[in-house]
Amino acid sequence: MSLAYRANADFAKLNHPMRVPLSAEIHSRPFLQLQAPEGLTHFALYVQQDQPSQKYHRSTQHQILEQLCLHYGVAAPAPQARYFFHDFDRFRLKWECHTEFATYTFVERQDPVGSSLTFGHEVGSSDDNGSARVRMSDLTPAFERMPLRHVPQEWLAGLHGKIIVAAHVLLCQGQPDDAGATDAIRELFQGKSLVGSSVGSGAEVWTDFLIQPDGFSRFVVRDLSLREFQAGRLVGRLLEIETYRMMALLGLPQAEASQPLLNGIENELADLTATLVQGDLPEGVANEAREEQALLHRITSLAARLEKLSVNNSYRFAAAQAYFSLVQSRIQELREVRIAGMPTLAEFMGRRLAPAMHTCTSVSQRQETLAKRIARSNDLLRTRVGIEQERQNRKILQSLDARAAQQLRLQQAVEGLSAVAISYYTLGLIGYAGKALKASNIPVNPDILTGLAAPLVFIGVWMGLRRLHKQLTEKPVRIAAG
Repeated sequence: MSLAYRANADFAKLNHPMRVPLSAEIHSRPFLQLQAPEGLTHFALYVQQDQPSQKYHRSTQHQILEQLCLHYGVAAPAPQARYFFHDFDRFRLKWECHTEFATYTFVERQDPVGSSLTFGHEVGSSDDNGSARVRMSDLTPAFERMPLRHVPQEWLAGLHGKIIVAAHVLLCQGQPDDAGATDAIRELFQGKSLVGSSVGSGAEVWTDFLIQPDGFSRFVVRDLSLREFQAGRLVGRLLEIETYRMMALLGLPQAEASQPLLNGIENELADLTATLVQGDLPEGVANEAREEQALLHRITSLAARLEKLSVNNSYRFAAAQAYFSLVQSRIQELREVRIAGMPTLAEFMGRRLAPAMHTCTSVSQRQETLAKRIARSNDLLRTRVGIEQERQNRKILQSLDARAAQQLRLQQAVEGLSAVAISYYTLGLIGYAGKALKASNIPVNPDILTGLAAPLVFIGVWMGLRRLHKQLTEKPVRIAAG
């Protein structure tokens, strides 16, 4: 027993530091426990990207939640918390902080007695088959009794410019094959884009994804035979679909705004490429150099503009694709079954949301294609400039070679004249020496001595100058080699 106790007590020391946090992450966002009839109000708050840091986002979202908790005298969660649930008596609140947004889901239990949320039989309101006929007037007041009415108005006013999603959800009891309820729901939405489907094996979902005059989109969930916890999971998936749908659509305005900019860059690149192909540059080395430098400046400017646009769009487009994938995943989890004559959620998203995401993908691909084209044009122009520089360098080298040859010939001529001059003065000295010897009664003829010494002196001077020239030309090479 002691060994087992010691092992259990010390086992926590063996854990990796991230084991417990990673395990808790999987369970950090549980679904709500719902049982019809319920009314829900859902908000998603999005902080604009002028402050993209995660620290700013979380602190701002936490401050908003803290203000709500302070109003009711409830302790707010820790600043690093990403999930919060509390029963405020009048309503229950579920708060989640995501990477870019935070969600508030307010839940209020409805009175099942006489509630318009309960699709059942009503005295004097049944058809020939005995099924209840529920009118639009029976459902509309339910959307006015949402838990939103309990939320402080001053707190709502502080959300100005931050709400990206606002939705009401009616979770109500229903009975299969209730034609009256279906007709009432059709009247409630009054839209041509009404979407409805049977989900799983025990519920129906109805919505039109439109923002109603009260500023909220609406969902009606008919609980036909949901088991425990299924209602919470179903409503949670619907709210995630609505939230991720709107977050995915944030990429569409940027894509539409980027298209004219991309068109302008494409047109400028086409003109620049045509200039490169035609090669109709002005004659003259100086003019050609200036023209090519101007072309290089233009293409560099195009690359910089495109890179700035890509940087501004890359995060939003990647996020849009991620949210779109989440929408598709949540719809698949619903396991929809068609209601006769009604489009499903999957069909609606495929017809309305998918084209918007394709637009974002198309703009992203255009950016990548343009970047490659600009890079190729840049390489082509730099190659052309490099070839022109090599041609100019060859001309300069040829000019230097000709000038060096002239200098060599001039140097050789100067060396010859120098040898003659040095020999002349040397022979003069020899003549003076001969005269001195003759004056000393030594039998020497100065003229004969000078004549005999002339070729020897000239050869010696010439060889000395050549040797000195050779030493001077080889010395820099030796220094460089050393």
